[in-house]
Amino acid sequence: MLTTARLEQIEKRAEFISQELLKPELQQDIKKMTELSKEISSYSEILEKYKEYKKLNSSLSELQEMANDPDPEISEMAALELEETKQRIPEVEKELQILLIPKDPNDDKNVVMQIRGAAGGDEANIFAGDLFRMYSRYCEANGLKLQVTNAEVCEAGGFSQIECIISSNGAYSKLKYESGVHRVQRIPVTESSGRIHTSTATVLVIPEAEDVDFELNMEDVRVDIFHSSGAGGQGVNTTCSAIRVTHIPTGTIVTCQDERSQHENKAQALKVLKSRLYDRMLREKAEKEGAERLSMIGTGDRSEKIRTYNYPQNRVTDHRIGFTIQQLDKVMEGRLEPIIEALTLEEQKRKLEAKED
Repeated sequence: MLTTARLEQIEKRAEFISQELLKPELQQDIKKMTELSKEISSYSEILEKYKEYKKLNSSLSELQEMANDPDPEISEMAALELEETKQRIPEVEKELQILLIPKDPNDDKNVVMQIRGAAGGDEANIFAGDLFRMYSRYCEANGLKLQVTNAEVCEAGGFSQIECIISSNGAYSKLKYESGVHRVQRIPVTESSGRIHTSTATVLVIPEAEDVDFELNMEDVRVDIFHSSGAGGQGVNTTCSAIRVTHIPTGTIVTCQDERSQHENKAQALKVLKSRLYDRMLREKAEKEGAERLSMIGTGDRSEKIRTYNYPQNRVTDHRIGFTIQQLDKVMEGRLEPIIEALTLEEQKRKLEAKED
């Protein structure tokens, strides 16, 4: 059963923020204005749904009265609308319950993604390249901007490692379930006897850190400059423009060589470094506080086996939720929506159950 106390609080808060944003003095405080604008924007969907919920409930008594009208035409029409309204109310209640689930604060952030060939030699690296292509196609189809920051190309094909930043509002909410071990079962192009091999690639997805999330002390960072190498991107050249940054206290290393200038590579490398340190901080905090993870889909750890891509059977299986789809060919072309939707719905279900308990 839906309780409206929280919804009423949100409604009042939104009204208060609307009034605050009209105050002339707030125009001088850009940071505060940005925070309030972002907050009220986060309420828009839930307030729109609450408006529909109140409208449906307020129309019930009127429709019940009209359903008893002596005019058969009016009563019949009202009875139909009354039945539709009664069916719609619990649907809206369910939608509101989902919207009231505490949102992951990182959901709206950009994504830093790293894909590595793991077990399987050349075939693992080729598969890492296939995964990168899959995510590239998904980004193209969904209006996400993908920018490669570093790539280590293999002679046999694919990548031993490729890193990129994926930008769009809500990028992390769409791709956060992709971290882990991806397993492929197929006959490799390197296999002459036609035997099916199993190889793996690992994917790491972390939210891109913003300035307000994590402050990087540059005294803790060593910056090394070297020649770009390989065929990792259009900007790779033989000039001394590639950058390697090392966070000395943690030993975290980030390399960037896909931009055309030393300055651009350094900026991208620091952005990725900051994001990795932010992710590390979040994980340490969760472990220290014993954060509740029962409702989460998987651990988000790169060592967890999450998905199998079986080419002979044209099958993709996500092991975390037991979801299988016989459309591997479409998935590898970037049609990830059915898998992402299934994972999102399962996490919402688990969070609702945890909330009820």
